[in-house]
Amino acid sequence: MLHKISAAIITLNEEVNIARTLEQLTWCDEIVVVDSFSSDKTVEICKEYGCIVHQRKFNGYGEQKLFLVSKCSNNWILSIDADEVLTNELINEIQEEFSKKTIPFKAYNLNRKHVYLGRIFKFGRLRNTPILRLFNKSYANFTNKTVHETVSYNGIVGKFKGYFLHYTANSIEKISYKKNRYANLVAEEYAKKGKKTNFPQLLFKYPYTFIKEYLFRGNFLNGYEGYVWSVYLAEYSVLKYLKLREKNKLNQ
Repeated sequence: MLHKISAAIITLNEEVNIARTLEQLTWCDEIVVVDSFSSDKTVEICKEYGCIVHQRKFNGYGEQKLFLVSKCSNNWILSIDADEVLTNELINEIQEEFSKKTIPFKAYNLNRKHVYLGRIFKFGRLRNTPILRLFNKSYANFTNKTVHETVSYNGIVGKFKGYFLHYTANSIEKISYKKNRYANLVAEEYAKKGKKTNFPQLLFKYPYTFIKEYLFRGNFLNGYEGYVWSVYLAEYSVLKYLKLREKNKLNQ
């Protein structure tokens, strides 16, 4: 390719996923990993693939990814999570685009397909989600949010036809872990901003979220896994506010 790309990943105890992800990134000019002191073989596996590994305490997703981007030697950043895998079709499209003399865009959306408990969602909003993951860091970068960070860019965004797979969770245990982790981070962020909650809000949050996700967003068409996903989101929508309420009481 005429234009060099740095693949960028943050990790924490991802030995189950990381090799599968890295296998589809070997074509990149470098793979940079920022690890939050994993206690498993994540770092060892990354080094086997020739990754440049930095270790840093985790203080939030946005802060960690901003640090990660700063450690990449190339301007073009391909941001991939440790549980995401690029397809060959998408790789070929990126390589073709970056072999051109001039790249027409400064940022690109990549299509993400949701894999949940082993099932690829073919219905609803998660069947094919465009998300900005390939960008020139001179023009775009991550927002400094504790959780649910995004790439901030104001220009026109390019796109590819190919997609990558997001292996969200492969067990109920992993689902519970993620739910609790994200709820903690969001509650902390809300508390810092002085956000409040009340009992009526908590009372209706679960049924509202479940009905919205399961029925109106079409997850009933995704079978058992679609049901579990809707339950997860409903529980998460309540849990983050329960934790916020608890934090606000402790701070009184």
